[in-house]
Amino acid sequence: MFTGIVETLGQVLETKRTGNVLELTVNAPFAGELKLGESVAIEGVCTTVVKADKVSFTVQLQGETLKRTSLGGLKYGSNVNLERAVTPSTRLGGHFVEGHVDCCVPLRSFHREGQDMVLRFTLPPELTKYAVPKGFIAVNGISLTIAYAVPDIQLHIIPATFENTSLKFIKVGDPLNIETDILGKYVVSALGK
Repeated sequence: MFTGIVETLGQVLETKRTGNVLELTVNAPFAGELKLGESVAIEGVCTTVVKADKVSFTVQLQGETLKRTSLGGLKYGSNVNLERAVTPSTRLGGHFVEGHVDCCVPLRSFHREGQDMVLRFTLPPELTKYAVPKGFIAVNGISLTIAYAVPDIQLHIIPATFENTSLKFIKVGDPLNIETDILGKYVVSALGK
């Protein structure tokens, strides 16, 4: 489990395909602290460390992850948001983020409004019930608050979040990894029964 508060930016050092598995190696300042089997969110996707050294770690991605997220499109030099899993002593500054991406959607628009950057995208119809104004959503692993939810999702990104995450590198049309709020999913599921 994660908080959606990006710990650091990393860069992809290598991608290697073997059959339907993509091996991704990413540099990270905390790589030397990682243990095999530990979870790290890359662009909001929960991954498992299969190798680590002092400067980088490697994860393996299979079919479902590659179909549902933007990670299959990463290449050497791609900038990525990184967050290690929460521990019992971690502050929960964002919201509960599982790293289980619901969908990958294109960025529809991105512009400055005062100090904020305003980001817009459209959710698939089956996910709109989990998006409410002032609710949470994770975009590329970043915990964000929904400003407007209909018809498009609109988010206002403060300058600090913009400057310290991979959002500063995105362009209109780029894929966004979206995870809707897990608490909303449980509420909708319980009410539906």
